[in-house]
Amino acid sequence: MLAHQFTLLARQAAIKLAPTLRPLSLGASHLAEPAALEQSPLILQANFSFPAEALQLEDDRPSSVSGQVPPAEAQASRNLPTSLEEVLEEYQPPARSPTNLPDWMTSKAPLIRAQPLTGLRMEDPMLPVPRFTPTVRKFRPQPIDLKEGLKKVKDEAKAKFNESVEIAINLGIDPRRGDQQVRGAVVLPHGTGTNTRVAVFAEDEAADLARSAGAEVVGSEDLIAAIQKGGAGAIDFDKCLATSAMMSKLARIARTLGPRGLMPNPKLGTIVEPSSIAEAVRTMKAGRVEFRADRGAVLHAAVGKVDFPVEHLHANLGALTAAILAARPKGIKGGGMTGYITGATLSSSMGRAVPVTLPSLQQAVAAAKRSA
Repeated sequence: MLAHQFTLLARQAAIKLAPTLRPLSLGASHLAEPAALEQSPLILQANFSFPAEALQLEDDRPSSVSGQVPPAEAQASRNLPTSLEEVLEEYQPPARSPTNLPDWMTSKAPLIRAQPLTGLRMEDPMLPVPRFTPTVRKFRPQPIDLKEGLKKVKDEAKAKFNESVEIAINLGIDPRRGDQQVRGAVVLPHGTGTNTRVAVFAEDEAADLARSAGAEVVGSEDLIAAIQKGGAGAIDFDKCLATSAMMSKLARIARTLGPRGLMPNPKLGTIVEPSSIAEAVRTMKAGRVEFRADRGAVLHAAVGKVDFPVEHLHANLGALTAAILAARPKGIKGGGMTGYITGATLSSSMGRAVPVTLPSLQQAVAAAKRSA
């Protein structure tokens, strides 16, 4: 069966030429047995042109009854291929000139594809092709003088409320080591500009002295019971003081006060004797600031409000920096700011950061020591 033979040859040629041919929907009407090809896992259009005589099924077959065979001259005139190699030699893939290439092949820009395009033709011009875009690197502004930085922070404060002026100081310490912890407190000479509510845990005469000094919340067992029952919702104060006799009782609410930084601590001077409770309350309300380095070795503190004069903010920064230098760990090499304070940045509550120079910060420290 010549038609069947050429059908097999066409299928073998199409399978071998699959990498160079385009996928096609099911259809092979030019072949002799389309039903058999539709069951094949690969349906391709090979564009083979066979003589019409090769596709004749019944009319061209030799009769099995008479045993007659067509003449040799008729067989030679057909000149039909008899092997797969002959079929492949007849197939010549269309040559592509550089003028009709797709844009994605002629473009000089680099092609970057985030994911492989499975099942899609790479020459499809409708496919999104991500490309590199130049990035603009944002450089950090250069540090400026401390007073100029304070003026810039005040000018850029545009919020509808009175913003706080804050400073972030980078320290050259290892906060994971216990001997390099930086923590302390300082009284700012011009205050913080906020109304601080002070609570005092004291009894008898010490409680009366605390009330007379201006403490908003004073109590002992009753205050502890209220916080133990109400939790964080019962805390309506910003700072906390306690006498040494009340510390054993405060253990019941330590888990409530501790995470909020309100637990009295002898290192911060919040555990006082009954005789000095009044002075401690006045110090708290005058502008006492507590500072502590975080896990990233950065110390944050507020030094006033944006409506403060520049001179007052400058004096507060000098006093705060002097207290930080006094709390320098012994394991840090060098002296003064060397190896200890590596950078300082000013900002308002809603403003951007303004780096300041360390020599100008050292001058503020010297001025604070002279005024003290």
